[in-house]
Amino acid sequence: MALYVFSDAHLGSASTEKENQKVENIRRLFELVRSDGERLVILGDLFDFWFEYKHAIPKEHHRVLFMLSELVSRGIKIDYVSGNHDFWMDDFFETRMDIAVHRDSLEMEHGGKRLLLVHGDGLAKADRGYRLMKRILRNRFNIWLYRKLPPDWAIPLAKAVSGGSREYTSRRDHTFAADYEAYARSKLAGGYDIVAIGHLHIPVLKELEGGTYVNTGDFINHFSYLKLQDGRADLCRLEG
Repeated sequence: MALYVFSDAHLGSASTEKENQKVENIRRLFELVRSDGERLVILGDLFDFWFEYKHAIPKEHHRVLFMLSELVSRGIKIDYVSGNHDFWMDDFFETRMDIAVHRDSLEMEHGGKRLLLVHGDGLAKADRGYRLMKRILRNRFNIWLYRKLPPDWAIPLAKAVSGGSREYTSRRDHTFAADYEAYARSKLAGGYDIVAIGHLHIPVLKELEGGTYVNTGDFINHFSYLKLQDGRADLCRLEG
C-alpha cells in the first residue's frame, strides 16, 4: 500500500474556473489514494486561507472537506502538516474530521524508509523579513485578537493579506531553492532516508548523498505529488 503526499493547492486564491480545476484534480488524486493508498499527507497550504472560530469555519471549501471525510471513512489515515497559509488551525480537523494536524513538520516511517516531511516556509535563513512576519502571525495573542473580529470582516481581510503574502513569497522562493536542497542534505546526513518539502511550488526529485530530496511542487499548475510504495519514491503528475 502506498503513501501519497501533496501540497500547495491554495484553494480559494483563483478564478472560479481555476478553482474548479483544482478541486477536480484533487478528486482525481483521491481516487488514486482510494485505489492503492493507505495514508495521505497534506504538506501544507491546501487552502490559501484557513481560520477557525469557535462556531465557524470558511464555508467555500465544503467539497474538499467532504472528499477528505470520505477517505477517512474508508480507513485511510490522513495527516495535515500546516503551511504558511493554513497554520491558523484549531481543533476542527482533529475532532470533527479525524485528521491528525502537525505544526510545520512530520516524522514518520513507511516501507522501511525514515521520512521527514516539512512544509518549508522560513527555511531560508536569508529571508529575514518573512521569518519575522511568521513570528508575528503565529503569535497566540495576535490570533486571539483577530478572532474578536466578526467572520464576515475577518475572512475577506485575511484573504486579501494572504494574497499579498503569496505574491511576496513567490518572488523569492526560486532564489532560495538552493537553501531548501541544502536543508534536505543536512537532514539526510542526520539519518533520514527521504526529505519531502512543499512551499516552493517547484517539483523536484533528486537523489543526494544519503537519500532522496523531494519537493512536492503544487496543485495549481503542476498538479504534482509524491508516491512512496515499497520503499520507492516517485514524483508523479496528473495528466490532462
